[in-house]
Amino acid sequence: MSQSVETKALSAAFLDAAKALLGDKGWRTDEASLAQVSMPWRTYQSGHTPFLALPNSTQQTADLVKLCALHSVAITPQGGNTGLVDGGTPHGEIVISMRRMTAVRGIDPFNNSLTIESGAALVHAQDTAKSANRLFPLSLGSEGTATIGGLISTNAGGVAVLRYGMMRDLILGLEVVLPSGEIWNGLSGLRKNNTGYDLKHLFAGAEGTLGIITAATLKLFPTVAKASAWITCSNAQSVVELLALIRDHAGDTVTSFEIIPANAIDMVRAEMPDIRDPNPSAEKWRVLCELSMAKETHARETMETALETALETGLAVDAVIAENLTQADSFWKIRESIPLSKRAYGASINHDVAVPVSQIPAYLEATQAEIAALVPSAEIVAFGHVGDGNLHYSACEPKDASEPILSDFSDQITAIVHKQAMNFGGSISAEHGVGRLKRDELETIRPIAATSAMKAIKKALDPQGIMNPNRVIRSD
Repeated sequence: MSQSVETKALSAAFLDAAKALLGDKGWRTDEASLAQVSMPWRTYQSGHTPFLALPNSTQQTADLVKLCALHSVAITPQGGNTGLVDGGTPHGEIVISMRRMTAVRGIDPFNNSLTIESGAALVHAQDTAKSANRLFPLSLGSEGTATIGGLISTNAGGVAVLRYGMMRDLILGLEVVLPSGEIWNGLSGLRKNNTGYDLKHLFAGAEGTLGIITAATLKLFPTVAKASAWITCSNAQSVVELLALIRDHAGDTVTSFEIIPANAIDMVRAEMPDIRDPNPSAEKWRVLCELSMAKETHARETMETALETALETGLAVDAVIAENLTQADSFWKIRESIPLSKRAYGASINHDVAVPVSQIPAYLEATQAEIAALVPSAEIVAFGHVGDGNLHYSACEPKDASEPILSDFSDQITAIVHKQAMNFGGSISAEHGVGRLKRDELETIRPIAATSAMKAIKKALDPQGIMNPNRVIRSD
């Protein structure tokens, strides 16, 4: 039986040509470099690669992809290697890392747009926008490492989706190297451009299966002043109703609305004792809410008015509004530390799901009840973006367990979490993508017509199947 394209041995002819094309700084084959790009940051599953390519330009990337096509060499494009679904980890393919392509190609404050190369970290785009008195609003915990290309390829979300949308909503144009090695220059800064298929949305969320993003033109926004509040609620239904109440007062200036369970705060403090609980309470839920307006006084006054009503009606039990940026940052420090602090509870089985906002309370109740029937002592930590229905749902080892108990139930717990998400009209992948981790399960629940259309697009653009094979959909 012939080897699959992603595990095909590299020929000497390919290696010699690739090294000559990339130059001495453009490739690595040493064990340390290959291991670095083969291990995702969560270290949940290591991969392997025989060759790391580091192109320094779009043309060099295109020439390399042409060479790969000529020799039937499979490619895994890689940004910051912060993915969570085994989408950017190589499994025999060569890695094309965009880390050397970080240039800002242009910023247009009057058009509210920024053109930047795909290897640039998210924080670089944020800082560049800030230097022009503009805002690039995407924000997430890995923004110092996650790259623009990777964020587009996975259609990343983050904490400001409620107001600004997903990464797909923040791009005006793209530059992409296709699997043939052709370059599509679609770096338009236009908001209106009805000239046929909108190709940029084809590559956003494709996880590198249709081409390599080399640059993007991004939407910028006016800078804003913020008001942040830490709110205590007694139940999830109150949290959902609180969101509606605050939006009635603040409209679309509600930038973030994060739900945090009390046990997640305990978990963070167990791992990071210097972190302080902003408002200790025996109640089960906290909300981190952020409003963004042109003037800080307006944002604070609106928050105060909304919370007064919430307290009067019983939707909120207590609330603290940040007095300054330092205090607001301390609120966010708790929220952003939850994913890495789960180790204080031992192993955890993590999920990224979405349900309609109105269904969040029922989903949480039904899912926890079913898991409790299976593993009564499992510690449930469910947190995330209530405003867009995205929950990060984890079953953690009980902190007082004498030995691990969850590993024997991992598949069953995941089946429960995903089944209940579908029962409530949701999705089993909200913002982390599909990769290899969720590929097969999604194929069983995705409409057949959708899978067929995706495979047809993949076949048309990548007939050899060399571009990130077996991610999102299984290679035929």
